[in-house]
Amino acid sequence: MAISELQIGLVGAGGAVVVGIFAFNKWQERKHRKQIEQANPTVQEPVLSELPTGTGAERVEPVISAEQVRTAPSAQSVKDASARRVPPLLPPEVDERADWVIRIESIEPLVAARLWQVATQQCGDIAKPVRWFGFSDSGNRWEQVSAHSAGTYHWVCAALQLVDRRGPASEGDLVHLSDSLQRMCDIFMAIPSLPARTEALTRAAELDRFCAGVDIQIGVNVVARSQAFAGTKLRGLAEAAGLELLGDGCFHARDELGNSQFVLSNLEPVLFAAEEMRSLSTQGVTLMLDVPRVADGVRVFERMMSFAQQLAEALNGAVVDDNRSPFGEKAMGLIRAQIEQFQGQMAECDIAPGSPLAQRLFS
Repeated sequence: MAISELQIGLVGAGGAVVVGIFAFNKWQERKHRKQIEQANPTVQEPVLSELPTGTGAERVEPVISAEQVRTAPSAQSVKDASARRVPPLLPPEVDERADWVIRIESIEPLVAARLWQVATQQCGDIAKPVRWFGFSDSGNRWEQVSAHSAGTYHWVCAALQLVDRRGPASEGDLVHLSDSLQRMCDIFMAIPSLPARTEALTRAAELDRFCAGVDIQIGVNVVARSQAFAGTKLRGLAEAAGLELLGDGCFHARDELGNSQFVLSNLEPVLFAAEEMRSLSTQGVTLMLDVPRVADGVRVFERMMSFAQQLAEALNGAVVDDNRSPFGEKAMGLIRAQIEQFQGQMAECDIAPGSPLAQRLFS
């Protein structure tokens, strides 16, 4: 008997549905297995045996809802997923000492804009910074995801910063991120790989203790001897030395990469503003060096002190410490030694002063 085209079409459609259902069930099985393993790492794979005959047990057929059929990945997606190369474990911008990293695998490609939207909704209120990365199959590299990203990714990772100047991440921060990512993965039908929290919290506490021990800032003041400093002259001297007035109300001396080396702020409780410098006058200014956040701290300190002396001579002021004591060569020698000591400790711990990692930890 001849088989009509309609019958052939129905057979083909049925096959596609079966493949999609199979892929969806495998995804569900893997998801639940990961959840069980994370909850209890000692759980072993179940051993299946035949049901004894004569027990009267009836076979229960699986029930597949319309929603499952509709969201199941296509046969082509399953084929592509098996052929894709597993990316490097971590993006180069991530450091396991300072970040808690969760990798996510998705059969269907995740659009960057949608990923960012859902990540902001689910994880936007976490206390510590969270960075997102997606692995570009075409570029064969990890790239940071932002609101302006336009790629699609099958592999994604979230990196929670474990330490900053507010202290170490708490267990609540890690739990919050875990729960938020699980909700995200349910939306995208993706699989998260959650690392152990206890080890991460231990690392965070140790790193925070180290950072607290080398976290120093050095400040000197230039104060008026008799007449207050005029804002216009102060601005002219700062800009002539290469400093730039930024939105935080301070003049910044920046390196070739745009990183602040030291800042000049008002000693009085008034921020500097470009439109108000003509009418401003002040009894003094403060120059501040953030030691962990600059490379070659001794050189930056000497540049800052040279500029402080220029200000004092041009404005008829004096360079003093916080106790209004003159800032002499002996004090400068002690500070040079401190900078060398603390930046040396950072280098020994493989946290280069002024590096991107140091900029994040001391923020």
